[in-house]
Amino acid sequence: MSNDLSQDPLANKQQAWSALFSEPMSELVKRYTASVGFDQRLWRADIEGSLAHAAMLAAQGVIAAQDLADIRRGMAQIVEEIEAGRFEWKLELEDVHLNIEARLTALVGDAGKRLHTGRSRNDQVATDVRLWLRGEIDKIASLLAGMQGALVSLAAAHTETVMPGFTHMQVAQPVSFAHHLLAYVEMFARDGERLADLRRRTNRLPLGAAALAGTSYPIDREAVARALGFDGVCGNSLDAVSDRDFALEFTSFAAICMVHVSRLAEELVLWMSQNFGFIDLADRYCTGSSIMPQKRNPDVAELARGKSGRVVGHLMGLITLMKGQPLAYNKDNQEDKEPLFDTVDTLADTLRIMAEMVGGIRVKPEAMERAALRGYATATDLADYLVQKGLPFRDAHETVAHAVKVAIQQGLDLAELPLATLQGFNAAIAEDVYAVLTLRGSLASRQSLGGTAPAQVQAQIERHRARLAAG
Repeated sequence: MSNDLSQDPLANKQQAWSALFSEPMSELVKRYTASVGFDQRLWRADIEGSLAHAAMLAAQGVIAAQDLADIRRGMAQIVEEIEAGRFEWKLELEDVHLNIEARLTALVGDAGKRLHTGRSRNDQVATDVRLWLRGEIDKIASLLAGMQGALVSLAAAHTETVMPGFTHMQVAQPVSFAHHLLAYVEMFARDGERLADLRRRTNRLPLGAAALAGTSYPIDREAVARALGFDGVCGNSLDAVSDRDFALEFTSFAAICMVHVSRLAEELVLWMSQNFGFIDLADRYCTGSSIMPQKRNPDVAELARGKSGRVVGHLMGLITLMKGQPLAYNKDNQEDKEPLFDTVDTLADTLRIMAEMVGGIRVKPEAMERAALRGYATATDLADYLVQKGLPFRDAHETVAHAVKVAIQQGLDLAELPLATLQGFNAAIAEDVYAVLTLRGSLASRQSLGGTAPAQVQAQIERHRARLAAG
């Protein structure tokens, strides 16, 4: 039997690196070490990186122009096969890189074998993941903007809708529903800033670092970086192939973003409950009960809340994966992809469905206003009123506490107490006090920058609209 493997890279099921070894890899080890079942989603980035690498090799005279033409022809056929679902992914070839290289070699012969000149799977996979993640970052940035846009649109219709603001889940002060929603817009806006910032660090090229020490071939890494749209190259070959802090940073961003999603989801669940009754979610985002026919369960919001734990878990897993690795590349890094892929998928799906769900919210202003009246939400306004009459704030605070106690005993709101009763707490109180004791009077008085006064809220809305329009 001939030992020539040039015609069939899969002859005797040997791996691309197996010439040194005296026995074949066991079937169990093949299954245990293979990543092609999940890393095949990197195929487009792998081909894009390979084509840029081949063009550079040809420009530098490392491979012939005919080799480059053959590689391009073979890769075009592979793209067609993968897109049509005809490409055969083979477990014995371990990963996306060797599967594509083996098919290319079968199609174009020696030119396919020359493609790997001046690179290693170590810098190849780091490049592929960065290329793929960069594209996903751009998609998620758009979804984040859509999430903010949905909240801003809902807020714009409710600048005058009064609801209770809470601290410690106790009624604190009146705020507008729009103001409450815009708090989440601010959170997601900061998420967007984090995402844009980490994109710059992700967008650096590892290719050309080879296995760990660089290469002796006269390559042009900057040319490859330009061809692939990278902002620059990784400056140290050891670091380029071994670190995954860009994946850690993305997953950290995603965990923070999903915490923000979870907080909003929790409030939607509370607001929809009969105990609050502030909103209704559209039926298409709810489910029923198998036993209780009256139930409308906010399952989408609950799942969004639950999936935040999944993403936070991926962050912890990736940090743990990296913490004990010496330089340079280690096989441990194969385990970076599944949590990263799932984080991207979970975040993207969650942002998309949450934005749609927010767009279908039906608000119940009367229920919100009734709730705001139940907790003496204008007590601070009465204290501020007394301060304006010359009373020190601490004395005003104590005076209002006594007034609230009497109101509770009589089952009245502060605004319902007779003027004579209020004057019994402080003689400076006059008829004009009732203007500040109403919910809307309280709202209108909060004119400080970023406050809940309708004019301030409208200014926030316009600021966010302009920012989102500018991209």
